[in-house]
Amino acid sequence: MIDVIKASDVEPVEMVPGVWRRTLSWGERLMIVHVILEEGAVVRAHRHPHEQITYIVEGELSMDVEGRTYVLVAGDSLQFPADVEHGATAVKRTLVIDSFSPPREEYK
Repeated sequence: MIDVIKASDVEPVEMVPGVWRRTLSWGERLMIVHVILEEGAVVRAHRHPHEQITYIVEGELSMDVEGRTYVLVAGDSLQFPADVEHGATAVKRTLVIDSFSPPREEYK
């Protein structure tokens, strides 16, 4: 089955103050999520059993992954395996595309 999902048709969910996600698409093994982080928004350190790739569409994001800080700007991506502690702070308003494998059930 082929699905076309328009981000504008997906109701955003506020994950934490200033961080909004739209779950766009998922299959059996992959999920794509559109995330907007307002300047200064913080995603506290956490871990999950999903492999993740974060791609920065616009803005600037500081990500802490296992105690190391990465500053990412438009065009950058960061990949990390499952169960790795990570968190983020938006240096500027930032648009991110996150992919998860397997899909996160709580995001469906």
